[in-house]
Amino acid sequence: MAGFGEPGADAVDATGLTVGVVAARWHGELTDHMVARATEAARACGAADVVVARVAGSVELPVVAQALARRCDVVVALGVVVRGATAHFDYVCRSVTDGLTRVALDASVPVAHGVLTVNTIEQARDRAGLPGSAEDKGWSATVAALEAALAIRSIRQPSAAVR
Repeated sequence: MAGFGEPGADAVDATGLTVGVVAARWHGELTDHMVARATEAARACGAADVVVARVAGSVELPVVAQALARRCDVVVALGVVVRGATAHFDYVCRSVTDGLTRVALDASVPVAHGVLTVNTIEQARDRAGLPGSAEDKGWSATVAALEAALAIRSIRQPSAAVR
């Protein structure tokens, strides 16, 4: 967490959009809370529907995000990857990031990367939107994805002025 530069995550008017949320079961206490916050954000923004899917770990997020991208206006991927003593952390983080980016670009659907990639579980807790947390990744990732969908919608509308 940089601690600066975040644009804010105020609710946007995403009335009628559908939100797909895929979350890993690893670190379930945290990911369960992040899913709840993502769902709350979608509802606060006026989403018509929220579809939630769970997977074993973060590596499985991209393939399910791909399936959700075929059905939903936005996808939010949530997980927690904590650095260990081996290079496994680096491989998982790269795989997840590359996979989610590919899904977003191939499907032309915003896919929010709400996977916490941290050195310690305490850092994850501080980003998971728990009471007293510095960040709320479930909420902010959802709002960011919805905002991107609205930007895409405005660009695609014939009357939209591109600046």
